[in-house]
Amino acid sequence: MREITNMKILKSVRIAALALLIISGPLYSIGQQDPMYTQYIFNLQTVNPAYAGSWQTMGFLALTRLQWVGINGHPVTQTFSFQTPLSTQNVGIGFDVVHDQLGSERRIIVNLDYSYRVMLNDITSLRFGIKGGFTNYNNDISSLDPGPVGSGDPALMGVIENKFMPNVGFGMFLSTPKYYLSLSIPRLVQNSFEENSGNFSKMSEVRQYYFAGGLVFNISDNVKFKPTFMTKAVVGSPFQYDISANFLLAEKFWIGGMYRSGDAYGAIVQWIINNRFRIGYAADFTFTDLKSYNQGVHEVMISYEIAFMKRKFVSPRYF
Repeated sequence: MREITNMKILKSVRIAALALLIISGPLYSIGQQDPMYTQYIFNLQTVNPAYAGSWQTMGFLALTRLQWVGINGHPVTQTFSFQTPLSTQNVGIGFDVVHDQLGSERRIIVNLDYSYRVMLNDITSLRFGIKGGFTNYNNDISSLDPGPVGSGDPALMGVIENKFMPNVGFGMFLSTPKYYLSLSIPRLVQNSFEENSGNFSKMSEVRQYYFAGGLVFNISDNVKFKPTFMTKAVVGSPFQYDISANFLLAEKFWIGGMYRSGDAYGAIVQWIINNRFRIGYAADFTFTDLKSYNQGVHEVMISYEIAFMKRKFVSPRYF
């Protein structure tokens, strides 16, 4: 029976992989448009609104990411998200707030998330989600002026800002207690803005495509294996993928490794303190030319859940 179930899972993954190749055919890759996360699997709501409600509990998540520590003005990202199912559990709602800073550039993203669940069978659900919100962007270019040498340089004068750039997104999330597939476009509107003095313009938000998945295998009664992946792509720009291999020990500790194409490798650990409280840590190290100038990337995550209604699945949450 277990072999039949595994064959069905693998078949679903093959179909999803084929869909990814079709979707990403015209896409290319370089660079970073949105904040990236090493612990993306537990933070999918920031890119896929259909993930809201999938915990089947009221849940809170906070994550801080320090990238390229040791470099002045290195990227810093803070994320806070909330999600909960409504009484029928077919509807999930939530919100997410992201503060992203790189040098003089600051971005605050606020979104509301809504998802609707369709049960395909007793254990398989397909959620459709929509995301709506805005971005507050600010870039004080004058702070980049190096001093007397650069004083008066028109390129280093003024402030780029746009207090309200609205956007909407869409996503789908297919899952069972043992595997999931996620497809989303978190921002459909491509916003741009100009510097106040009119001498600088920038494309701030571009349409980015995400496809992710993962599954869990039982190795023994006390050990489970969970491989996952996430791809990110922008039309005419980068295609990037993350893959990870994680082991769950005694339903208490996750430990694993990750690889990000063209960028980094690292490690992930998570302690499941109880059914409500989790703490995770990840560190990754670039193999690009920046490797000699920084002390890596460090990411800390905390999540807390409140089970105010009876859960349909007894199985622990793996995603």
